[in-house]
Parts: sequence; C-alpha cells; structure tokens
Amino acid sequence: MALGSISSEVRLKVAQCFRSLSSSADQTDVFDALETLNSYLDDGAESSSTAAEREEFRRTQYTRTLRVLVGQLQADWTHSLSAAQRSKLWDPLFLKGPPDQALLVLMEAVTQLRPSAGLDRLVSVTERFLQSGRLADLLWSFCLRSVPPDSAQLRETLLARLAALPDLTANRLHPNNRPLFTPQRFYPLLASEMLAALERICRALRDGVDCSLTFVAQTLGKVCLQGHSGLVLGVMAPRLAVCTRSDVVWQRVSWKLLQDVPERCMESVLTGLLQAADSSDTFSRIAGNLVLTNKKAQFVLTHKVLLLQYKYETQVLRTVLGYLASDRDRRPLLIQVLRSVSQAWANPSAVKHTPQEQQLYVSKTLLLAASLLTDAELQELRSDLLQCLLDGMQSHLDSSAVGIRTLGMVVGECLSARMDLSGAKLKFEYDQNEETRELLSLMTPSACADPDPDPDLDPDPHPDPEAADGSEATRESSQVKSPSQRSKSDPDSDLDSDDDLPPYDMSGDVEASRAAPPRYLRDCLEALTSSDDSQRVEFSLRAAESLVRRNVFAAKEISVQMTKVLLHMEDKFSVSGFLVLRQAAMVALTAVDSVPVTQFLTTEFYSLNYSLRQRLDILEVLALAAQELSKPAADKITAAASELTPYQSNSAASWRQEVEKRIQNKTKRISKGSAQPRAGAAPNRYAPVAGYFFFPLLRNYDKPEVTFDLLGSDHLVLGRLIHTLGLFMHLAVNAPADLTEPCQPFSLFPAVRLILMLFIPR
Repeated sequence: MALGSISSEVRLKVAQCFRSLSSSADQTDVFDALETLNSYLDDGAESSSTAAEREEFRRTQYTRTLRVLVGQLQADWTHSLSAAQRSKLWDPLFLKGPPDQALLVLMEAVTQLRPSAGLDRLVSVTERFLQSGRLADLLWSFCLRSVPPDSAQLRETLLARLAALPDLTANRLHPNNRPLFTPQRFYPLLASEMLAALERICRALRDGVDCSLTFVAQTLGKVCLQGHSGLVLGVMAPRLAVCTRSDVVWQRVSWKLLQDVPERCMESVLTGLLQAADSSDTFSRIAGNLVLTNKKAQFVLTHKVLLLQYKYETQVLRTVLGYLASDRDRRPLLIQVLRSVSQAWANPSAVKHTPQEQQLYVSKTLLLAASLLTDAELQELRSDLLQCLLDGMQSHLDSSAVGIRTLGMVVGECLSARMDLSGAKLKFEYDQNEETRELLSLMTPSACADPDPDPDLDPDPHPDPEAADGSEATRESSQVKSPSQRSKSDPDSDLDSDDDLPPYDMSGDVEASRAAPPRYLRDCLEALTSSDDSQRVEFSLRAAESLVRRNVFAAKEISVQMTKVLLHMEDKFSVSGFLVLRQAAMVALTAVDSVPVTQFLTTEFYSLNYSLRQRLDILEVLALAAQELSKPAADKITAAASELTPYQSNSAASWRQEVEKRIQNKTKRISKGSAQPRAGAAPNRYAPVAGYFFFPLLRNYDKPEVTFDLLGSDHLVLGRLIHTLGLFMHLAVNAPADLTEPCQPFSLFPAVRLILMLFIPR
C-alpha cells in the first residue's frame, strides 16, 4: 500500500474516532473509538493495524489524539468510565505512545488546567508515566541515530519540561502536590532512568549499534545547572564507579557522557561529581582525561575550585589533586596548580585582603599538592617552593591576626620538612587546635590516597526511594503468619471453617453510582452547563452552595457566569428540591460577590425574554441575600456555650457552690440587670452595598416593555417589587446615606416618596 493512501486511511479513521468521542451519546461508540485508537499503539501480533499504520499514527496523529482526550475531560463519557475501563482504554493512550510527545502534552495540560477532577486524573496519569519507566524510553529514543532529526526548539522545550517538572507541578498543584513530583523523589528517579538508558547504550554498542549520548548529557547538564546535582549525581556516581571498574564499554560511555555536557553546564556537573565521588580514583575512572580535552573542565578543576572558591570540604581537594596526580598525562597540570597556589599563598595583598577561611583553604591545597610531588618534581620546583616559603611566611607572620600567623607557622614547618633543607627543619610554638592538626595530617603519604569501596558491593542501579520501607514491610509481613498457618501450628485454634458461614443476602443491593459529587467549583459549573448525565447534574446542584461558600476566591472568578447559568436552568431531570437548591446557590453567590452579581440581576430584571417566574426569582434571591448580609456575623455562631451542662466538680468546694446557689435563689432583689450578655459589635456587610440592591430596581418601573409591563398586566410582579424595595429600606435603616448611593443623583428619602406614590392609583 502506498504511503499516501496509508496516511489518508489513518487520518480518516482517527477523525471518525474524534467525532464519536465529541458527539456520540452511545457509550458503545465511545468504547469502540478508544479501542481503535489503542490499536495503533499496540505492537502485539493481535493488533488490528499494520506496522505502517502504527508508524504513521505515532508520527502524525498521536499528539493530536492526546490533546483531544484532554479536551474531553469534562465530557459525560469520561466521568462514566469505571476504574477498570479507564485503566484499559484511557490511560494506555498516554503510556504506550511516543514518550516525548506524551510528556509534552501532559505537562502542557497540567500547567494550563485549573483545579478540577480532570486535572486530578491527568496528574495520576503523569504519575504512572514516571513510575512505568517511560523516562528511560524517552532518553533511549534520542540515543538511537536512526531517529529522524528533530528541531532544536522541540528538544529545548522537552529538556525544559523534563528538568523543571517539580517546579511546574508545584506551581499548579500546591498545596496538593504528589510526593513523586517533589525534588527529593523526582530527581533520584530521573537519575535511575538515565542509568537505565546508559545501560541500553552499552548493550547496543556491544551489538555494534551506534548511539548518541547528546540528549542524555544535555539532560544531566540542565538538571545540574538548576541546582539538583547532589540528588542526581548522588545516585549516578556510585553506579558509574562500579560499572567503570572493569568494563571498558562503560568507561567509554561515561567519558563520552561528560564530554557531551554543554559548556555552560560543565561547572555544575563537575562540582557535583567531585562531591559525589568517594575518591580520586573513582573520579578518574568516571571522567577520564576530560581535563585535557575540555578547556572549561580544565579551568574549573585547576583554577576555580582551588583558588576562586573555598566552600568545598577537604575531601574535594583530595579528589581534584589526586585526579591530576594519578595519570602521567595529567601530572603537568598538578605542577601548574602548585605554582599558582604557592604564588597565591605568598602574595602579601592576598594575605591582607582575603578572609581567613579562604587562606586556610589555599593552605590545604598547597600542602596536599606538595605531598603528591615525586622527588624529581620536588627538585625541579625547589627554588619556587623556597621563594614561596620565605615570602609567604614573612607575610603571614607580619599579620596582626593570630590565626593568620598560625597558618604561616604550620605551612612553613610542613614545607621545610618536605623539602628537607640540609636537615634543618623549622619549628614554631603555637597552640594546637583542630585546624592545625588537620594541616599537619595533610603531609602524610596517604593524604590523597583514599581507598576505593569494596568491589563486591554493587549498588542498586535503579534505587527506589521507597525500597527501604518496602523491604522493611516485607520483613515484617513475613513474620506474620496467615490464619491457616496459625491453625496448623496451633491445634487449639478456634478458627471456624468458611463452610459454616451462611451466605450473605445481597438481593437488595443496588449498583453504586459512577457519578460523584464535584470537588471543584469549575467542575460543578461545567456539569450544570453541558452535562446530560442526570446524576452528575443533581450532585453538582446539591454541592453548588457549599462549594461557593467554601471557595470564596474561586467563586468570585465565575460568580456572574454561574448566576446566569442557574437563572436560566430548567428542571430537565426532575431533581428533588430543584427550586430550593438553585435559589440557595444563587443566594450564596450574591452574598459572596455582592456587587457584580447584584448588578447583573438588577439589570436582567428589566430585560426582554424573561418569564415572570424568573423575574420573581431575581427578587427573591436579592431579598434573601440582603437579609443574610444584614445579619451580624456573630448571629451565625450557635450559642453552644449556654446550652452546655455545667461541669459537676467532685472537689470538696462543690458544696459551697450549691449553698451559694440556694442563697441566690431565695434572695429578693428589685433589679438584677440584664440576664444575658450584650451582643458583640459586628460590621454590617449590607450597608456598603445597599444602593446596588435598591436603586437599579427603580430605574425602569414605569417604562413598559414589549413583554413586560409592571404598571399594567404584570401587576403581580409590581406587588413583589414593592415588597422587596420596602425590605431593602428596612434593612438599610442604620446605613449611612453616602454608602447607599452608588453613582445615583438622589438620596433614600425621595426614594421613599417614590415607593409611596406607587400605591396611589393612576
């Protein structure tokens, strides 16, 4: 079959599936469409599609398919899927296709969707994506040279999403982020996936297949550049140290991996590897002769780590200098480092203007480098070291700081002993402390010779943060015997046989509903707007009021839109208490976001194409919301304290309280004052918005419309309007006049006269 015909056939089938997902009301059609899409990702022999069709679908239709599925998250068929159906038909579409396309679509959807049940479902799929080894598949797909070249922009976007996944998810899911998306869990997982990809590369190289390490190296550099080198290399370095011990292929892969790291990321990777490596020999096997082939690596290892920064531990200095001294080709760099460090230590200006911590760091570097010199190299550098010793000791001993003078004495003693100046050794008197003892220990021959770990100890190539907990739980569970085992070991066990249990009567059971009450306000609005599922609509209507009052910030974003939906909503499914539930939700929206909702309702009251029932609903909602706002907040708190039973004390003083109570009851008083405490003061929430309720309803009462005439045939609504306006006046009796006049040219008193005039027959 020609390539063009295959492309057309796949495109037509996929388009037909999309139409079924978006418009079909029959779940059978939806399931058939999902099965058809899954067939393009099934590589088994039982797949109904050919290899050419599957390749065409992955290349041209896969990303579009995932975006269509994301767009259908609020559809009724999505909510009707059971857990088993979702795991069989919906999730595999994200887990079996090209991993790079799937990751980009998932991260795009997670960063764009608002909190909803659909977002929770996508987050769960993303979690399964990470746990099922798809990151290793993604990295491996870029290692094969047979993969068609992609654009640099696409690769950079994928790297950014992959390296910053914890930040992206935290920004959207906070405070309900998943544990797997935290940096402490994600970056060790990413390191394990990179090791798995490297292992595949080693197998491919042994089989004669060419591979590229560029994308893996870019991923490693990007993650380290963002400050997560400790989490990533803490997992990778031990495994690389073991694999490169005797495997030449692993050594080549490790060296090539570091060589392909981008130059701007080289410093972050090297400094992280220096801290993760347990010895200079380990670092040497992992890095190879990188310091000779890469100028940025040479600058970092021979200058920046040793002279410009002083935050690293002594072990890092041992690793760097031991790495330079462990190979004949790298030893000239060790001599170059010793010359630079000796000049820095003897510089009088540096002694005066650099902190003591940095001078201690440089002193450690100088002594470690001097201890690694051979006798021939020492004779070559004898004059330089002697000049450094004389100038440096003079500069340090002239300092007024005791610590600086002590550094000069200790380094002078060590260097003179190392150079063996005619058998005469310098000796100073100074107080021994932890710093001086550490400096003296650096001149021992084993100062830089750190033994390697036991070669028989092979760390796990795929460490799991939960492995320790899982193994512990396995040990505990293995110690717990099953009931059958206990019964066999204990002949006196009273366990009954299952055959003696009567069957449970399940004739009255009913199938549990697949629909669930919404947890997010936008899910509720979506269901009320477009869902044809009666249970989903009923659950959303019953949960609307509580969701509005619990999520005030979210309610203010969609208050007017949701009020409009509720006002036009019809009881299509005969929901019990429909009018009460709808009214309660609109009252809650008006009370939470008073000004926009009130302006919408008062404007719509005089609009065309509204029934009398809807206009009466508007008046009732405004009246109930005004009454709720006018009540002090203290009135909403139940007087639970007054209804509590007094605590009956068992102490010896309880009889005194009883006697005092009897005396109070028999004592006659002319006035006892108020028996109840005075109500606390609370702000009136209705006062600032009273004008928004009252004045807009007076604008057009005497202007008859085509379908609405208050002073004519619609006098029933007129009576309700007068009653509502009077209620607004009563509730605003203590409100300041200026607060009840939003951009109105008249005050409340002329408005009262207008209301009275309405009672006079025309």
